[in-house]
Amino acid sequence: MSQESDAGSKQAGGEKLITSNRKAHHDYHILETMEAGIVLQGTEVKSLRAGRANLKDSWVDIRDGQMFLVGMHISPYEAANRFNHAPERERKLLMHRREITRIAQKAREKSLTVVPLKLYFKNGKAKAQIAMVKGKRAYDKRDAMAERDNKREVDRALKEGRRE
Repeated sequence: MSQESDAGSKQAGGEKLITSNRKAHHDYHILETMEAGIVLQGTEVKSLRAGRANLKDSWVDIRDGQMFLVGMHISPYEAANRFNHAPERERKLLMHRREITRIAQKAREKSLTVVPLKLYFKNGKAKAQIAMVKGKRAYDKRDAMAERDNKREVDRALKEGRRE
């Protein structure tokens, strides 16, 4: 009996990606990533399980020793009644106080921004991967795009060379 329950818990213990913020990788240099828990309401959890969230244009605000996820959209749950959640409300992030003060201090000193990179379920709990980032300049973005295109062409040429 214990072997069967262990196998079931291993499957449930993995990470299930809900959504990721692909725009953040394009707009920012990612310096450091961390994991934070999220305080959610019941209907928000059901919407997240259905994959109905959007991190575009969201950021983390640090005030009074607490972190809040601002600008994240979680669509209302269709099967809910009048007690549904507000889609754009601020959601509190859960981290140790020492980590929050360290992040706030770094962000202030080096003029960095904290943004969410992805949302996922880990062991049945909703988590957010947040990152300390520095904005890219326009020429950085162009360089990154040119480098990506060059790499793609090289890979394509190598692949065609193997076929011959």
